[in-house]
Amino acid sequence: MRYRFRPADSAQQIVGGFLLAGPFVVTEEVWTLAKSMSWVQTILTVIVVCSIGYGALYQADTKRDPDREATVVGIPVRFLSLMCVAFGSVAILAFLFDAPDTFLDSTDSTTEVIATTFKAVSVGAIFSVVGAATADTLF
Repeated sequence: MRYRFRPADSAQQIVGGFLLAGPFVVTEEVWTLAKSMSWVQTILTVIVVCSIGYGALYQADTKRDPDREATVVGIPVRFLSLMCVAFGSVAILAFLFDAPDTFLDSTDSTTEVIATTFKAVSVGAIFSVVGAATADTLF
């Protein structure tokens, strides 16, 4: 039997993700850190976000079995939703608060701004994924 992933599950993830994403989007330290990160560090950060999310959903909560959940291309829909929320909530808040223009140098090229913003989003997603997964697991 496959478990259905309901809209209420996404709503819980969204609340948790946005709740913890906000403080990390508006700190200069995150943007300074992001600017100095290499692409290897960024990729490793994305892997950490995915690992935390997967572990929280399927290792910490033993009632869930990824093999029994609905999938898209073999990936559980709940996990895909969690990743969209983790990265998406940080990205949305970054742009709503105009964080790239606030924390990055106006002389940076568009490519540099996009790259640094992606790096800052990946840093913020570490915290957002914890909130989103916790909300999904608890409720």
